[in-house]
Amino acid sequence: MRITDLLDVRSISLDAAPKTKKEALDTLVELMVKSEKINDVEGYRKLVYAREEESTTGIGEGIAIPHGKGDAVDKPGLAAMVVKGGVDFESLDDEPASLFFLIAAPNTEDNVHLDVLSKLSMMLMDGEFTESLRNASSPEQFMEIIDKADEEKKSVDERLSDIGEASKDQVKILAVTSCPTGIAHTYMAAEGIEKAAKAQNCFIKVETRGSGGAKNVLTAKEIEEADCIIVAADAQVPMDRFDGKKVIERQVSDGINKADELVSLAISGDVPVYHSANASAKSSASTKAGGSVGHQIYTQLMNGVSHMLPFVVGGGILIAISFLIDGLMVDMNALSAAERANFGTITPVAAMFKNIGGVAFGFMLPILAGFIAMAIGDRPALAVGFVGGMMAANGSSGFLGALAAGFAAGYIIKGLCKLCEKLPEAIEKIAPVLIYPVVGILAMGLLMTFVVEPVMGGINTALNNGLSGMGGSSKILLGLILGGMMAIDMGGPFNKAAYVFGTAAIAAGNYDIMAAVMIGGMTPPCAIALATLLFKNKFTKEERESGPTNFIMGLAFITEGAIPFAAADPLHVLPSCIIGSAAAGALSMAFGCTLMAPHGGIFVVPVMGNALMYLVALVVGTAISTVLLGVFKKKVSA
Repeated sequence: MRITDLLDVRSISLDAAPKTKKEALDTLVELMVKSEKINDVEGYRKLVYAREEESTTGIGEGIAIPHGKGDAVDKPGLAAMVVKGGVDFESLDDEPASLFFLIAAPNTEDNVHLDVLSKLSMMLMDGEFTESLRNASSPEQFMEIIDKADEEKKSVDERLSDIGEASKDQVKILAVTSCPTGIAHTYMAAEGIEKAAKAQNCFIKVETRGSGGAKNVLTAKEIEEADCIIVAADAQVPMDRFDGKKVIERQVSDGINKADELVSLAISGDVPVYHSANASAKSSASTKAGGSVGHQIYTQLMNGVSHMLPFVVGGGILIAISFLIDGLMVDMNALSAAERANFGTITPVAAMFKNIGGVAFGFMLPILAGFIAMAIGDRPALAVGFVGGMMAANGSSGFLGALAAGFAAGYIIKGLCKLCEKLPEAIEKIAPVLIYPVVGILAMGLLMTFVVEPVMGGINTALNNGLSGMGGSSKILLGLILGGMMAIDMGGPFNKAAYVFGTAAIAAGNYDIMAAVMIGGMTPPCAIALATLLFKNKFTKEERESGPTNFIMGLAFITEGAIPFAAADPLHVLPSCIIGSAAAGALSMAFGCTLMAPHGGIFVVPVMGNALMYLVALVVGTAISTVLLGVFKKKVSA
């Protein structure tokens, strides 16, 4: 595709005379309409004005490139206008704009036009080319000038990748350019920086991050060897790869109008070194040196989740195998109530698998808390987090307690660091090996003992009392509540309260409550597993790889398999799982399903009443949660 394929001769005006910026934009929109590529004139006009409100598209040197992208556009197109006397367009250099190109871009997956528009944007950085356009005598000649330049110039990809090798005496500069729309300014900034670097005999490579994706991407080796990196961007740029390098961060407009200044600064070496707070996940807009508070909390949480995942998967599957072995080798109807309570350890082989898996599972909450703490307070916080997590695992607070312990441990250590800075140097040196662990662990123990555990224990007691009072009410409502509770915190106080209520009901000879409880706990892992297969763009690569193992854990009634996914995205995952689990629990009650064993999932089918409908309830609940996960969760980039 050539540039003139987008430009209709009817959409070119060489004698327009708008007096204001608004009149100039309206004239350009009217010209674009003549090309018959717009299906909603007012809708397109609003798109153009909305883009202009973000920042002016008057890039300087008498050039303006307004644009609008959206459903109001049927086909990609260009409109052009020359204003002999110029018009005040609030350009970046305050020079009146006399050469205009208006871009119309549709919302389609076919982005062939983006490369064409990018090439035009780079061509407009050539003063001789733009001057010849201003002096064109007719729309036809205007088109001919563009067509000739298009023929002579290399494509965007060829221009950016044709960088050659750096000589030993050259300063090595890398750059990244990006703008919110990713159509024009991204490439004009790239062209500006490239020209400025070559004029000062510097090696230069520019990565562009436009609407068509990242092009000419910088390699790890290139980044390692670079003397300086220029980030000229108004949109998000992955910054973790630049950790420890000298980085200049500016607006994309500076790449267009102040490229010489940026390159001179890079050559001088008087540039701050960039430090990434989380080199594995950091991504930042160039106008902000650090991530938002929400992003920081997310990365800290993910540090705990990623380290916890192997313990959940390894231990959970081994426990599931123990249930399978007992389910195949033992007649559940012949077991006493005490023996049923120990399901998974009845046969020696099953007991061995259950013991090994249980040990691995026992590390889950301490690991979660420890590595959340480490992400906040570095290595000194690791031990404090481990202690808090272990206290949560052995107490009543469970998963929620471990989360609280992890964040508390990190900030306890950060507080101690601040205090120790005021101590004499000799004492400050022993702080990491003496003060941090002793005072930190003591503070964590007191916090867990007197704040976290009592609060969660009180919640647990209140929940059990409330459930006992509901025993005679609607069984369907009870099943809905119990099923939903099993998914609220997946092993925490709500989950435990519902489970204890279910086991107490078995002892009293009431087997339908345990059925609702267990199906509520089976639904979240099964839904997570199915969602990672059906909605792959909603999960990270690590989540997609570990997701299917949740089928095994879910069918074995190991709700904790869903914890890493819930911890990573609680606002979207938890509601999805709670609704599906509640539906499954209600259906179990409605179908009159019963369960005589307190654990085991589908491996205790022999002691299930109305087993077929129980499986139907599980399938329905899983399907509901899976669909909601697909709807609620946002797309991820990895």
